[in-house]
Amino acid sequence: MTRSIPKPSGKVRWIVCALLFAAVVLSYVDRLVLPTLKPDLQARYGWSESGYADLAIWFQAGYGIAYVFFGRLIDRIGARAGYALAVGLWTAGHVMHIFFTSTAGMLLARIPLAIGEAGTFPAAIAATNEWFPRKERAFAIGIFNAGSNVGAILTPLIVPVIAVTMGWRWAFILTGLLTVVWLAAWIGFYRRPREKKTLSQEELAWIEADPQEPQRPVKWRALFRHRQTWAYIAARFLIDPVWWTFLFWLPDFFNKQYGVKMLDFGPPLIAVYLLADVGSVTGGWLSSRLMGRGMSINRARKTAMFCAALCALPIAFAAQAPGLWVAVGLIGLACAGHQGFSANVYALPGDLFPRWMAGSVVGLGGLSGAIGGMLMAKFAGMILESVGSFQPIFIVAACAYLIALLVVHLIVPRYAPVTLSEPRS
Repeated sequence: MTRSIPKPSGKVRWIVCALLFAAVVLSYVDRLVLPTLKPDLQARYGWSESGYADLAIWFQAGYGIAYVFFGRLIDRIGARAGYALAVGLWTAGHVMHIFFTSTAGMLLARIPLAIGEAGTFPAAIAATNEWFPRKERAFAIGIFNAGSNVGAILTPLIVPVIAVTMGWRWAFILTGLLTVVWLAAWIGFYRRPREKKTLSQEELAWIEADPQEPQRPVKWRALFRHRQTWAYIAARFLIDPVWWTFLFWLPDFFNKQYGVKMLDFGPPLIAVYLLADVGSVTGGWLSSRLMGRGMSINRARKTAMFCAALCALPIAFAAQAPGLWVAVGLIGLACAGHQGFSANVYALPGDLFPRWMAGSVVGLGGLSGAIGGMLMAKFAGMILESVGSFQPIFIVAACAYLIALLVVHLIVPRYAPVTLSEPRS
């Protein structure tokens, strides 16, 4: 049981959350520079749809494989060193894009970018598990996860302007410099709670209110013995592909369906990702609020996920929307649903596993999501080349979240934390 401790006045943990938020913003800016430039680069250098789909597939392959190893690595070296390593890798890969003009060449830059960015969420979740008690964790995750939407908003605002005025290569260089600034701030500020001299005893007691289990080594095969692991893997496999599709193809959808040009991507994409931001924070807040009112963690998390899943259903009609802004509203509502759903899914490892096991579970989920994303990218490329319509893609997106919730509920009808008494080796 969590100890009853009064909420502290200290806010150091929220500064940590702000740093995590900024990192996610930057990771999504760097990830989305290429999709934003895609219509222009495709016309300039003759890229095919299948060639671009291969970029997405291999990015997700590298991302998924590295996600597993980063999850494991961060369990061992901690969030501070793990995040620093991740940012260094992805920044190098991001800037490398300037040396290539073909999709085959761009792949050489996308792989290190993918490997580095794979460390973003395992490190952020590890830091959240270190700095937040269970009752605040989903809310904190919802806040930093909202950074993905802010990054998606900023990218179409700044990248086209840089590309038009200075050339497309400068879009990679200038955005890459921002991550260097963040890296310096992270190394200078972040420590574990007990190592942070400016942290008050009251805030430390609040952070450590949940009972702590002694750390023990865990083997890979032991993780697969737990139903909780499979619930997280299944959820990520089902929902991550939808988000990857939004990231890689939304500018292309607006360009092909409504003739939106690169300099005009800003307003529709801003609207979509602002709605996603609202969904991210609201989804995390809702389950935390329900738990604060006495609802069980099982019911609170699943209630929030159900509400989020309903928001995705109307995207099935987005391809037939009578105008741009109707489509923007439907897609934005689905993005809000995704982010609200994922804030609660991302909380599952911290809810059900000891902190020192959670990173490995997060890594397995990231690999699962990336495999699902690879399959979805291949599906999207085939559909767009053969059918020429986003309709089948949006139908899959509409159904994914209710199916994911059903699967999670069937695997873990009740949130039962993994205990030391369960077999581990």
